[in-house]
Amino acid sequence: MKGIMRTFGVAAVAMTISSTAVWAAQTELNFGIISTETTTNLKDQWEPFLADMSAKTGIKITPFYASDYAGIIEGMKFGKVQVAWYGNKAAMEAVDRADGEVFAQSVDKEGNPGYWSVFITQAGNTAVNSLDDALKCDKSLTFGNGDPNSTSGFLVPSVFVFTAKGVEPKDCFKAVTNANHEANIMAVANGQVDIATNNTESLRRIREEKPEIADKVKVIWQSPLIPLDPIVWREELDADTKAKLMTFFMTYGRLGTPEQVAAEREKLKALGWAPFKPSSDAQLYPIRILEAQKAMNKVSKDETMSQAEKDARIKELEATKAKFEKLMVDQPQS
Repeated sequence: MKGIMRTFGVAAVAMTISSTAVWAAQTELNFGIISTETTTNLKDQWEPFLADMSAKTGIKITPFYASDYAGIIEGMKFGKVQVAWYGNKAAMEAVDRADGEVFAQSVDKEGNPGYWSVFITQAGNTAVNSLDDALKCDKSLTFGNGDPNSTSGFLVPSVFVFTAKGVEPKDCFKAVTNANHEANIMAVANGQVDIATNNTESLRRIREEKPEIADKVKVIWQSPLIPLDPIVWREELDADTKAKLMTFFMTYGRLGTPEQVAAEREKLKALGWAPFKPSSDAQLYPIRILEAQKAMNKVSKDETMSQAEKDARIKELEATKAKFEKLMVDQPQS
């Protein structure tokens, strides 16, 4: 099934599901939620939505929280998580290592075509107003990096900032830490780190929920556009369960009485979203290209490899990158 789903009408959604059932029909599912914020905040945002999913599918949906992105990926790999919300890089890892398959994509509640990775610092920090200020690399500044499986918190800054500038964070900053988006915002606002990665969705949520914290940070760099987050299921789920999930995601906030649709859209807004759209593993092609580019740059600077080894590995990575660039043209997402 991988890579075959494309955007189409709600009525045709269930027809894309394979009729070959690998597992028995599900009566219970664990839904993985990546750790972008504290579990308390995530519960407030997610559990009304998951309760509706349980009611509409007839499947008991239990949230599965982990302390980092890897916990959700590992949970899916070992069958403890059957469906999950991921960022794109984490979704790529789930597809490659945990039998995952992208089937839906979130849609920004304000109509943005995606979101952006950012660097933030204290609003009152007059010495750091730009990326060049952040990368003076005299080891006078501390840096809060993102979770290694985060697209906006780690992968995108790695490629578009550190690789592009030829900078290694550990060689540039006095200290480097890794944390989720909320922890990074709080660390910057409270003066615990000088600079940190984040994204525009997380900043918007903080602006809405804790404006006094948002007022304490400023953006000094913004990335190119990042595709919005995917929803992933285990590929081996049975056809009936997949059909129920797909129908739920494609009709939620779209079908029903005006009152029902309005109530569902409010629950989606709490997550920062509008109604979902269909997707597939093809959503991850841009992320695979970024990963290949990041790997090429790492190999080129690897002092433990001979030049012949570097050339061979870079040739492999260039072929991988070219493959996904071609697939992006052949299998457009919109």
